[in-house]
Parts: sequence; C-alpha cells; structure tokens
Amino acid sequence: MASRSAARVIPLHTNGMRIGLLGGSFNPPHAAHRAISLFAIKRLQLDRVWWLLTPGNPLKDLGGLHDLAERADAARKIADDPRIDVSCLEAVIGTRYTVDTIAHLRRRVSGVHFVWIMGADNLAQFHRWKGWRRIASEVPIAVIDRPPQSFRTLAAPAAQALARYRLPENQAARLADQNAPAWVFLTGMKLGLSSTGLRNPDGSWRTTELADDMRLKA
Repeated sequence: MASRSAARVIPLHTNGMRIGLLGGSFNPPHAAHRAISLFAIKRLQLDRVWWLLTPGNPLKDLGGLHDLAERADAARKIADDPRIDVSCLEAVIGTRYTVDTIAHLRRRVSGVHFVWIMGADNLAQFHRWKGWRRIASEVPIAVIDRPPQSFRTLAAPAAQALARYRLPENQAARLADQNAPAWVFLTGMKLGLSSTGLRNPDGSWRTTELADDMRLKA
C-alpha cells in the first residue's frame, strides 16, 4: 500500500524527460518559486519542474510551519503552469532529508534526467546538509543566483569542494545530460522574494502581500 501511495505522488513522467527538482518548505509559496522554475526550464532546457514540499526542513525552525495540505494548495495556485508539478512525496515515503528523497527517486524513476535546483543561499550552507557529497554525486545541481550576496557563496565550503565539476554558464543546457557530480551557477534571476519575508513574527502568512505576490506572478 505504501508503495502504491508513493507512486501516486510522483508526478507523471516518461523516460528521457529532463526534470528539475525544487525542494523546500514553501511556507508560503510565492512568485519567486514560480519565476525560478520557469527560469530553470528555459536556461537548462527542462521539460518540467517538480516542487517537492517537505513536511519539515531539519535545518529550520518548524514553529511557524503551516499544514502541509495548506502549503500544497497554495503552491498549486502559485505554480499555475502545466510544466510545474507540486508533490508531497516526502510526507508519503517518510523522508526528511534531500539525500534520501533523491535516492528514492533514482530507484523509482530511473529513466528520467533529474537536476536539483537550489538558490545561492542554499549553496552557502550546502555543506551542512546530511549526505551533501552523496547528493552531488547522485544528481547534477543548478544554483540560481540570489543577489546581492550570491557571489560570496562561491567561496563556501561545498562550492570550493565541487569547484572542478562546475560547468561554464554558457553550457547550462547540457547540465541535465551530465553524469554527476556536475553543477552550474546561473545568473540573471533578479526576483528577490523570500518565504521568510512573507511571514509574520507569529508564523502566519501576510495575506495582503501574498495577494500582491499573486498579481506579480500573473
């Protein structure tokens, strides 16, 4: 039964597809998540992007984390593109760490070319992720520039350790076909929204700003 449930939350796909994986709390989801996804689809020549909503990020305070179903519903409204799929896979298979989620997908969806998508702020702390070296060895990674501090993250421990596997930005379209480890740093993404900035101190979402965010997405 668990296996069938996991299969249902893996979005539709076919062998040979190039699919980006954007993981996170999406607490709340916002226009930058959508913009990053569309940016990655264009620059990496992806077929789709899957938003993988985590039940809870081990590196973040979970006190203000909204219900998963609420976040998923809001994410689908924000995504609003047939190339973006929202999945609660991690809640079904019981994973809390990216390394385990990727291992599951590599076993279950072996014919797809996956790319892990992260913001430059995540690259700065990537060395703190459980099994980060294994993640880098399992799937190519696209790092999206997040000004103004982005370029400093290239001096971070993980970026330095993986420096020799970095592709030139003008070869980004090749990333999905590369054997891991391989990564690229993509510039030109200027939308600076963050989930943190759309939350009140008590963890509630700023509904007025989210409404503005929806208009920005449109």
